Amino acid sequence: MFHILVVEDDSHTRKLMETVISQNGYTVYTAQNGMEALDAFDQYHIDLIVLDIMMPEMDGYEFTKLIREWKENIPILMVSAKQQPADKKKGFLVGTDDYMTKPVDEEEMLLRIKALLRRANIVNERKIIIGDVVLDYDELSVTRNGETQTLPQKEFYVLYKLLSYPNKIFTRLQLMDEIWGLDSETTDMTVNVHINRLRKRFEGWKEFEIVTVRGLGYKAVKHEE
Repeated sequence: MFHILVVEDDSHTRKLMETVISQNGYTVYTAQNGMEALDAFDQYHIDLIVLDIMMPEMDGYEFTKLIREWKENIPILMVSAKQQPADKKKGFLVGTDDYMTKPVDEEEMLLRIKALLRRANIVNERKIIIGDVVLDYDELSVTRNGETQTLPQKEFYVLYKLLSYPNKIFTRLQLMDEIWGLDSETTDMTVNVHINRLRKRFEGWKEFEIVTVRGLGYKAVKHEE
């Protein structure tokens, strides 16, 4: 459900991180340097970045600075062989959220990722609460005033993703890739069908709505009192 971008120029380290992180329930994208990372950032929705510093073309410092200049609040975990206090200080000054040194302790990296996601209010106990409405990720359920609906898996994932980032526009392609997977033969019509089902299911609910942004995609809007 949560998408992590690993930016690392060493192929062995990059593959190791990708394997460890994906085995713990995350979807992982990879890039070899900051330039590739920018391309991935534009192409996919990313929840967190694990970032090396010393890379060709664009290093981790420059990449982080660019991301923060765009006013993106995405969590960034720098992972580097540079261990001097000045290196860490520079990382935090350009905008990283956390910093750990190589060689990477896999368990520590996973704990830091989980903490950063929690701090960013992305995980939030795998529940979203909007007024009297509770979305439970583990149960695939939506509860309102004591009445619970259990949704089909993909339908729930679409709703949960949209409500995790209220007012953020998701393209149909992003939703297709994230919910159905890159290798799926799903078309944008499938996304439309699921959106329409969700609208019909929650028609008249005052807590939230799914809005079509013409020519771009969809976004969820919360109406908390």
